[in-house]
Amino acid sequence: MIRHVSLFSFAEGADAVQRAAVTSALEALAREIPELRDYRFGPDAGINADNFDYAVVADFDDVYGYLAYRDHPAHRRVLVEVIAPIISARAAVQIDLG
Repeated sequence: MIRHVSLFSFAEGADAVQRAAVTSALEALAREIPELRDYRFGPDAGINADNFDYAVVADFDDVYGYLAYRDHPAHRRVLVEVIAPIISARAAVQIDLG
């Protein structure tokens, strides 16, 4: 199993409507990409200072499932049109859970 974790910091000026659009767009992806086995995302809970603002955690059966997600046109569209314009930083990792 492969787990993909992506973290975002929103840019100054990213408003509540734009932030909500991220969640809406990711909810739609969950219905469009069959390779997703588990898909969780949402804003930071605000427990610790200096965290990223938003997290995405996605599980796949194998690396091929992850690659299908990564390269899927709907995913690319969400990244380019919804997420990239309103973030200032991003970190990501893929973990082989065995």
